[in-house]
Amino acid sequence: MATLSMEEAIQKAQELVLDIDEDGAVQLAKDALESGLDPVRLLQEGFTVGMRRAGEMFEAEEMSLPEMIIAADCMTAALAILEEALPEASAVEKLGTVVIGTIEGDVHDIGKTIVGTLLGVSGFEVHDLGRDVAIGEFVRMAQETNADLVGSSALMTTTMVNQAKLEAALTEAGIRGNVKTMVGGAAATQHWADKIGADVYAESATETVAKAKEAVS
Repeated sequence: MATLSMEEAIQKAQELVLDIDEDGAVQLAKDALESGLDPVRLLQEGFTVGMRRAGEMFEAEEMSLPEMIIAADCMTAALAILEEALPEASAVEKLGTVVIGTIEGDVHDIGKTIVGTLLGVSGFEVHDLGRDVAIGEFVRMAQETNADLVGSSALMTTTMVNQAKLEAALTEAGIRGNVKTMVGGAAATQHWADKIGADVYAESATETVAKAKEAVS
């Protein structure tokens, strides 16, 4: 196998997601690790950018919903390979407990999955609830795990209202004072976080990790 450069791998990762080539994405992930490339960079600058472009194409009706779902599967398959090479969190002191999920009504979860993975390797104990998560489930898991942070992702303006409902539900459950909240996803903004009273907003996965560390310190 010819050794891949980081730039080649990043470019190829973007193309494979848009070509919805799952086998190719898995092979690239394996080849990249064999070449000693940085798995976090490949995820952030390669597969994630490709997935973002797929989302833009879907919004512009240039990609169908089934194609969008398969594109996400390509990325998930590559992520499963790359995760094995991410730094071990076991050597890191536990920073806190995070409950994370894509908010009720929203089925996009690739960005949230990457955030969860990076939080995990950075030393957080992460409970990923998946996608289309009921507000009550966020509250239940936050209580059960004594969470320090509850993070919700919304990619659509029609579902981001549920992030506001989550704030209210945590308050109603009497635990909002003990837990910080974090919002993300394409629909979320700093203005939105301020408006609903969320503690943290982050635009990228790496920024989320940095702000999560700040929030629990």
